[in-house]
Amino acid sequence: MMSRQDRAKQFLPFDAMKGLTEALREREERHARTERREIGEEQQEANSQVLARIEKGMRVEVQCYRAFHDTVREGVVSRISLPYHFLLIEEDRIAFEDIYAIRILDY
Repeated sequence: MMSRQDRAKQFLPFDAMKGLTEALREREERHARTERREIGEEQQEANSQVLARIEKGMRVEVQCYRAFHDTVREGVVSRISLPYHFLLIEEDRIAFEDIYAIRILDY
């Protein structure tokens, strides 16, 4: 007599083309990639003014370029480095040049 676990294994999904799902997902991700947009001088100036006011602990929303995609990141600033030109939102490091727009949500 077959054990309950062995009987259950018969009904597990069978992946005849092992790795196909991952390969398709990776190809789809590469296809969706975008190039970083240019930021106008006015927007750069506006970003600089906001970045100058940001302090650790503030909640911000950042529209930025990350890993070949345009994205919006919201969170608490855990560090800002003006000399090294980056912003750390929780554990996510964002270079100033990758920021399209930034706004302070609350203190």
